[in-house]
Amino acid sequence: MGKRQRLDKILSHAGFGSRREVKILLRARRVLVNGEVVTSGERGIDLEQDLVLVDGQPVQYREFIYLMLNKPAGYVTATKDRYAPTVLDLIPEEWRVRRLAPVGRLDKDTEGLLLLTNDGALAHHLLAPASRIPKTYLVRVDKPVTPEELKTLVDGVVLDDGYRTLPAQATLVNGLNLELELTLYEGKFHQVKRMLRAVGKQVTYLQRRSMGPLALDPGLALGACRELTIDEIRRLKATDQRNAPRGV
Repeated sequence: MGKRQRLDKILSHAGFGSRREVKILLRARRVLVNGEVVTSGERGIDLEQDLVLVDGQPVQYREFIYLMLNKPAGYVTATKDRYAPTVLDLIPEEWRVRRLAPVGRLDKDTEGLLLLTNDGALAHHLLAPASRIPKTYLVRVDKPVTPEELKTLVDGVVLDDGYRTLPAQATLVNGLNLELELTLYEGKFHQVKRMLRAVGKQVTYLQRRSMGPLALDPGLALGACRELTIDEIRRLKATDQRNAPRGV
């Protein structure tokens, strides 16, 4: 790491609770630094040189946390809200103390993949319009989508404010033409619903299935979350525009 950080910050980031909970841990004399009991969180620590033990176990420090959440309907994509539960209410306390924030937004009634992290640089990259990170959704609508309407979605539709969407990818996924997979390379407000409304359809169900190279884990229950794997993190950090369609 090469630089010193406060012991209480390191312990909090390692999953031992809030600063207040860490203070209790220290006062209980459960923390050793290089074999010495330390009771003050102000102690400067360099984990490249110092050995920190809690209850005899070495502390594994990670600066950044990356979580995949399978968001259910009914939760607001925000860190706090006065009137509704937020996606952070679904996150275990051991991760919530790391000041995680959602990367992008899903509507309250939308389900599926949501990334949460405290890595601000990666979040900025994934959300920057110039990055053109593809996001794929499963969309169910109230009336069948015709081939002409599907082509309109792919070519770009004019939304209710006059904005023409970028080229997208769209594929019907059942014989009734009531479900489609839609991949966007931008993130306008309520864009999926507005695009379908522009071709005369109402969205009855919406689920985000992927964001760039990160796909929703099919084994992750609705409302559950897990840390990303090392490979998932690596692929997210390596995102570029190679998968964007022509004209995007």
